[in-house]
Amino acid sequence: MALDSQVKVILDQINAIPSPAWDQITAQAYRKMAAQSMDMDSEKEEVKEVKDQTIPLEGRSLPIRVYTPEGEAPQPALIFYHGGGWVIGDLDSHDSVCRLLANRAQCVVISVDYRLAPEHKFPAAVEDAYDSLHWVATHAAEFNIDKNRIAVGGDSAGGNLAAVACIIAKERKFPNIAYQMLIYPSTGYDKAPNSMRENAEGYLLTVNQMNWFRDQYFSSEEELQNPYASPLLYSNHENLPPTLIMTAQYDPLRDVGKAYAEKLEENGIDVYYRNYEGLIHGFANFHKLVDKANEALLEAAAQLRKAFTG
Repeated sequence: MALDSQVKVILDQINAIPSPAWDQITAQAYRKMAAQSMDMDSEKEEVKEVKDQTIPLEGRSLPIRVYTPEGEAPQPALIFYHGGGWVIGDLDSHDSVCRLLANRAQCVVISVDYRLAPEHKFPAAVEDAYDSLHWVATHAAEFNIDKNRIAVGGDSAGGNLAAVACIIAKERKFPNIAYQMLIYPSTGYDKAPNSMRENAEGYLLTVNQMNWFRDQYFSSEEELQNPYASPLLYSNHENLPPTLIMTAQYDPLRDVGKAYAEKLEENGIDVYYRNYEGLIHGFANFHKLVDKANEALLEAAAQLRKAFTG
């Protein structure tokens, strides 16, 4: 299918701007550039309560943002990890996404501002993902959430962290995760898939950019084989929670998301997988501008709500 016409308008504008010199740009400089384009929400969707706070973890504290929709407590909850290659993104970059999910999935969304690379290399983000999940689950009453209906989710690098948090929760037997929502996740690979060749450049996320992100986050090539970096390479995918995985046609990561869906299905996991034709990586952040992206995010919310209600 051809590139979505609304996406093409956005891409034409982005591609008219010279790409950064990836061998020279710093993470700090790139964050300033990216902050202007990641959150497309000019008019914020109303949520009953939105509250910023900080949670204390061992040796550090993390900012979180709690979105509480209308509804009777205790409500189900989604722990959300934002995308951005483990280098960019924050509570603001995915604010509109979290607002939509809270209202449409009818759950409390807790967005986690995990530590970013290169200041904090792998596995710092992984530790933050799981430790924040553990903290929220043990303090469920404080958030008026149901500890038996906690899901994790995220997009891109955030989808990677959600998948890995599920693996660690399985290994440590806490908490019990009801669902994982993975939107165009980075899941790792043994051999570079076709989508990385087909969509290497021109569709927002490029392979050169992905390599730059990895150089910021990882300290060695060996770390890429760690299942906490590449959940596709984990040894046993049995007994992971029901899963939603969404990918985009024009995305270098399309095939690794599909491969993770297939791996989970092979291990008996209930998987809802959909590849969105005509869309690109990062479409969740375009949901106010692209009808099909909004449709995808609403579908993710509907599947999450269905999982919570049984």
